[in-house]
Amino acid sequence: MIPLLALLIGIVTGLRAMTAPAVVSWAAHLGWIPLTHDGLVWLAHPWAHRILTALAVAELVADQHPSTPSRTVPVQFGTRILAGALCGAALCGDQWTLLIGSVAGAAGAVIGTLGGRAARARLAGAFGSDRPAALIEDAVAIAGAILIVRMIP
Repeated sequence: MIPLLALLIGIVTGLRAMTAPAVVSWAAHLGWIPLTHDGLVWLAHPWAHRILTALAVAELVADQHPSTPSRTVPVQFGTRILAGALCGAALCGDQWTLLIGSVAGAAGAVIGTLGGRAARARLAGAFGSDRPAALIEDAVAIAGAILIVRMIP
């Protein structure tokens, strides 16, 4: 179950690179998920969720601009993979290894990046505009991330 949740949180990072880290940080801060590994406890720090939330909001705003680069350019794609690996590792806690969580999260990020781009293009075509598709993708990413972290036992 936990590796599946790590894969799913990775998919969210493929949709919005900073939404999943912000939600994971909030979940850690609120005690919803345990962060037992020393390298990840910083996610529970009050400044971490504030900074990551600000980055997530900035990403949501920037995504509405037509000049924003594609999520598949190397920097964007790489950021999503790293964020997915981080979030996947954070969700795995002490029941699973960090490696399993990292790999599942990174794999999910690849799936979310490529699948999200295709789904958004189809939605934009159906709406005749990209904005409604972007807003739907935002809502799916936010709601999905919250649902995923709430499923952690």
